[in-house]
Amino acid sequence: MTSSESISFFSPEYSTPRMFPLTPSPTPTPAPTYKRGGPSPMSQIIMAKQALNQPLTPEMSHEIKSKPIVQYVVPRQRRRTNPAVWCAAILCMMFCLLLILFGIGTLVIFLSIKPRNPVFDTSNASLNVIYLDSPKYMNGDFTFIANFTNPNKKLDVRFEHLVIELFFSDSLIATQVVQPFSQRQRETRLVQVHMISSLVYLPPISAFKLQKQVLSNRVVYNIRGTFKVRVNIGLIHYSYWLHGRCQLEMTGPPTGALITHSCRTKR
Repeated sequence: MTSSESISFFSPEYSTPRMFPLTPSPTPTPAPTYKRGGPSPMSQIIMAKQALNQPLTPEMSHEIKSKPIVQYVVPRQRRRTNPAVWCAAILCMMFCLLLILFGIGTLVIFLSIKPRNPVFDTSNASLNVIYLDSPKYMNGDFTFIANFTNPNKKLDVRFEHLVIELFFSDSLIATQVVQPFSQRQRETRLVQVHMISSLVYLPPISAFKLQKQVLSNRVVYNIRGTFKVRVNIGLIHYSYWLHGRCQLEMTGPPTGALITHSCRTKR
């Protein structure tokens, strides 16, 4: 049987046969699939045949433009945070809190105690001997009273390292080490320091300047002290370096006495 042949069917209502051609049924076209979240290609847009044949009026174009464009966003799948990251974050937060609390406590303690630096000064000095063994070498004997004062009302301090140096015109002529000691609140301690210079080299300019000062009965010495101070606040203690500077003007030996002096102490 060919495609041009036909089959006749007899209906009980009609005596005449009805002829139906045998034509192959069209294959159904699958519906287009679109990816969610992405724009559809123009070739896959299906419009009604009536809409295609109908002309586009200004009202329709305005309505199309006024409609909002809807975009579909596919939510990303959330990943679970590694437990090690959570542990590190918690430890960092605890460390920051402890640091903040420690800083606040230290600030409160310092504001309530108001710590002050000890003071280095001298109240008396004597110049016993000065002579030049040659134009470049100096010998001398100098004694002064070092005055250490603790001005704090609630803190005890301890001097752990004390070195005192004697200078003439920026030339070091003697050095003396003082034994460590402690000071209570508002306590003053007097220490006698004996400085001896033996065959100390002086530059020619400094040696000439020393001879001139001895003849004029006005000798200027500079004292530099370096001290390591330790402060105890309950269980907390800290240390710092303290520097004392004094300039003394003396009369000439052998009965050299202190005329004027100026001292300052700083960190």
